[in-house]
Amino acid sequence: MLSVETHEATPWPDSFDWEARAAEAVAAALALTPFAALADAAPLVEVAVRLTGDAEVHALNRDFRGRDKPTNVLSFPQVQADLLESLSNSDDGEILLGDIVLARETCAREAEEKGISLADHATHLIVHGTLHLVGYDHMDDLSATAMEALETKALASLGLANPYEAQD
Repeated sequence: MLSVETHEATPWPDSFDWEARAAEAVAAALALTPFAALADAAPLVEVAVRLTGDAEVHALNRDFRGRDKPTNVLSFPQVQADLLESLSNSDDGEILLGDIVLARETCAREAEEKGISLADHATHLIVHGTLHLVGYDHMDDLSATAMEALETKALASLGLANPYEAQD
């Protein structure tokens, strides 16, 4: 069974149900991968989504990626990629798939630049982060194209526009 735990470390707009949106985004992304069965697996499969600010993400980005600047989203997989396929058959009671951390100020600035809502942009980043948790990356053109296609399809399933199309 899939569980998405959301923690708001820095205030994000409170007029939005971030917990529900994070759960929808994680489920939509996971459903398009070979690991879709994890959503209904016997063990509790947990993804933690942390909504925080640029300062915390900056520190995490510096400490874990060697990049001394904030970024919009970071993903911290907790399961080795080669073990993902066996998780749905696991007899463990709970499996932490990983953590996704979003920086409010960077996300808000990017959303404004794109002319979209913070909620829609954050949803895209949670989908993006979820795909990282299950082994997807965008280190080369082929993998980036594949990952973007999955993101676009997941967002469409949630009624959201393709984030990679040019905005008019």
